[in-house]
Amino acid sequence: MEEQINEILFNPTMGKIAIIAIGTAIIWFVLKAIQRNLFTKIKDNDNRYKAKKISNFIGYVLTVLLLAIVFSDRMGGVTVALGVAGAGIAFAMQEIIVSFAGWVAIMFGGFYKTGDRVQLGGIKGDVMDIGVIRTTIMEIGEWVDGDLYNGRIVLVANSFVFKAPVFNYSGQFPFLWDEIKIPIQFGSNYNLVKEILEQMGKEVAGDLSQHSKEEWAGLQRKYKLEDAQTESMVSLVANDNWVEFTLRYIVNYKKRRTTKTELFTRILEAMDTTGGQIKFASTTFQLVESPDFKSKMGAEEKRK
Repeated sequence: MEEQINEILFNPTMGKIAIIAIGTAIIWFVLKAIQRNLFTKIKDNDNRYKAKKISNFIGYVLTVLLLAIVFSDRMGGVTVALGVAGAGIAFAMQEIIVSFAGWVAIMFGGFYKTGDRVQLGGIKGDVMDIGVIRTTIMEIGEWVDGDLYNGRIVLVANSFVFKAPVFNYSGQFPFLWDEIKIPIQFGSNYNLVKEILEQMGKEVAGDLSQHSKEEWAGLQRKYKLEDAQTESMVSLVANDNWVEFTLRYIVNYKKRRTTKTELFTRILEAMDTTGGQIKFASTTFQLVESPDFKSKMGAEEKRK
């Protein structure tokens, strides 16, 4: 019995297993201690999240290296076999490898970060988590009108960053340009309409215009961009049915619907107080009477 126990205790394989177990425990103990004591002091949520993800990845790499070092003496005879097997595995798992490369590009390339509103792989929503293989998105739109959550959580492979355009609605410029169109009857007070729209645009989006102008200036310092008008702007065009006024304004990417509702409410209330100087237009249909037809048979009956 003692001989069996001694064989087990002094078995080289058991010793290596013990080294791996102890080494793995030390690696993850140190990493968790760093995350708990150092990463919690990082004030920015995005940087803290990114640091935690990278540290976990380092932990996996160190664990794999520990396994390779401990069993290195037994790997010489199977190098060729491992090479062939590795090539087959790489071919079979190419999508996973590309997704991992996409994760590296996302983390260090500035494609997007957690909290950003993106459209990725045909899915639009807010980024909840960026995994090594997939990005988790809380979807918006689809059967729900406006930029509102529909409750569906979507997992998108990170490889999509190399295959399709990545639309970032927040990113470095967290504002969007939006428009509302108002059809007005011919003969209305056009100058008064323009005055009301300009006033409402300034009242609702005035502060955002100045803030967005500063953000745009920052983009101009980094990229080659023309100067953009962030103040509200009114334009009009006449067609066969009415005069169409367009109010263009800047809005926070998360408040498109609420801002449009507020603008429409104020514009309608202001135009109702103009005493009929402004009239909204709507599609009308004109019915034309058909001409009278006299049949030949009817004429012959009259002669009789």
